[in-house]
Amino acid sequence: MLMKELERFIEEDIGYNDISCTIIPDCKVRAEVIAKEDGFVAGLSEATQAFEYFDVFAATDFVDGSVIKENDTIFTLEGGARSILRAERLALNFLGRMSGIATLTRGYVDMAGGVRIACTRKTTPGFRKFEKKAVIAGGGDPHRFNLSDAVMIKDNHIAVIGLENAVKAAKKTASFTQKIEVEVENAESAVKAAELGVDIIMFDNMSPGEIGNTVKILVKKGLRNNVILEASGNVSIENVREYSRTGIDVISVGALTHSSNWLDMSLRIIKT
Repeated sequence: MLMKELERFIEEDIGYNDISCTIIPDCKVRAEVIAKEDGFVAGLSEATQAFEYFDVFAATDFVDGSVIKENDTIFTLEGGARSILRAERLALNFLGRMSGIATLTRGYVDMAGGVRIACTRKTTPGFRKFEKKAVIAGGGDPHRFNLSDAVMIKDNHIAVIGLENAVKAAKKTASFTQKIEVEVENAESAVKAAELGVDIIMFDNMSPGEIGNTVKILVKKGLRNNVILEASGNVSIENVREYSRTGIDVISVGALTHSSNWLDMSLRIIKT
């Protein structure tokens, strides 16, 4: 992360009157970060930056995306006691949040049987790049980072100017590097979007049965091979496999970032 980002996080966490760390001597100690449950780790470089900012030596045998087990030692640390305690919460917050996202993502990836799992823009303001990085660590796809990465024509665009006009305007305005994606809610709109030559069709809140039938229609009309098909909305870990069998290419899941649990980790001083 950028130094200005790190220092903003540190300023938020330490504040202006940190008494708890000043009541102990700043003697040299050793410490460990321990996993308290199984999962997939992420946020290692961010945690390392937090420790190193306070001149704490941090060593790990893991990389983002590694499997971790309960009681695994994620980091061994050496440095001043005050410094370790000042870095502790920020480092653990990165590890816990990002590892939780990576773990949930891997669960979806394993259930999807080879269909690409992607996240969405339903992210924490100011923390998006870290959440999307965690999705990547879990084997997922980050999707768009922001509105400039691709042209997404959604239901509200279509409500204002119609599907055909929206696609024509997008093709006229977009860079050659930007893909055009259209959100559809039925087979008729999907066929129309494919005929208009969009790059990606997103089936929004359509059931697996509806999507499967629409894919068959696109195949019959010779339109399937010219477009990427994405499903989004109402996808859960319980039904993601059903969606993956409909013939689509991508399943986007907002829950990867907005509903993931944290992976529990703790720091303990082991020698003074």
